[in-house]
Amino acid sequence: MNRLFQAIGRKVLFSFDPEDAHGLSIKALKSGIVPGCAPLNDPALRVTVAGLSFPNPLGMAAGYDKNAEVPDALLKLGFGFAEVGTLTPLPQSGNPKPRIFRLIEDRAVINRLGFNNEGHDPAFQRLTERRKHAGIVGVNIGANKDSTDRIADYVAGIRKFQSVASYFTVNISSPNTPGLRYLQARESLRELLGKVLEARDAQKGVHRPVFLKIAPDLPETSLDDIAAEIALHPLDGLIISNTTLSRSGLEGTKNARETGGLSGAPLFNRSTIVLAKMRQRVGSDLPLIGVGGVDSAATAIAKIRAGADLVQLYTSMIYAGPGLAGDIIKDLSARLKRDRITTIAALRDCDVNEWAGEPLPA
Repeated sequence: MNRLFQAIGRKVLFSFDPEDAHGLSIKALKSGIVPGCAPLNDPALRVTVAGLSFPNPLGMAAGYDKNAEVPDALLKLGFGFAEVGTLTPLPQSGNPKPRIFRLIEDRAVINRLGFNNEGHDPAFQRLTERRKHAGIVGVNIGANKDSTDRIADYVAGIRKFQSVASYFTVNISSPNTPGLRYLQARESLRELLGKVLEARDAQKGVHRPVFLKIAPDLPETSLDDIAAEIALHPLDGLIISNTTLSRSGLEGTKNARETGGLSGAPLFNRSTIVLAKMRQRVGSDLPLIGVGGVDSAATAIAKIRAGADLVQLYTSMIYAGPGLAGDIIKDLSARLKRDRITTIAALRDCDVNEWAGEPLPA
């Protein structure tokens, strides 16, 4: 299916504005015309993280299914889990268009969407309707741009989706909502984690893991502060990382000067270095999810060897097509069999020191 997409489908989709093409892909998944892949039930790929049993370690990152329209269709493509959102309490249109830009030579994307979404209520209704379906679906929560109390927005997200989310991601690392990344500063992070986890724990009988998603542009001192603050709170894991404001390593020039967050292949090294540096700081027990530049079994394994328990992708599917997840899972299974590895978790942390020893790119 990927070869067919690359020969025909990508050419057609790339003739559209990127945001229009994204909307068409959501409609295609909703309609069922995109074929799923045969389930690959390989025990060696199963991973248990934060009390959840994942059939494989590959997930769809937040940002694709912003309004929880197609989580089950994504799972049928082969993903071990899907993350919807980012969802804010009130609907918001986001930043002015155009706001998504392809960097084709670099297999990358720059976006400055700004948490455009329909708000909590429509997504909650959709997730309530699919609640009896199998599969792990996480909910990525954010704050409205004009909110007078952003931490309260995150608390509202926890309370709203507690009954329907497999896990939560607290997204404080998007570069497209002014001031949002300031919540990564230690004092702000302490207040945020305290109130979010208090809201989570107030729901008796239901314990949903909470992950924190951080930026790849943080200096080492900020990584120290985040690790120190995490040690003081019962957080369930970290997602590393969001998009970057850096433009280092780009080969093409078209659209490279656009403002916004860069994702895709050029983010791989930076995000993997931060992943390994955080693994060193938080120790072996805290789950980490690696995101940024995952486009193959090889890059997924590299993330795992650098400290990730799970990995996520999004941008690479824009370039490779909907068959990418199934292809990666098949290749992961084949590689483990070839190397006689009985569980993919055995690969975790094998290269942490090498990656952590690399300097952060400029």
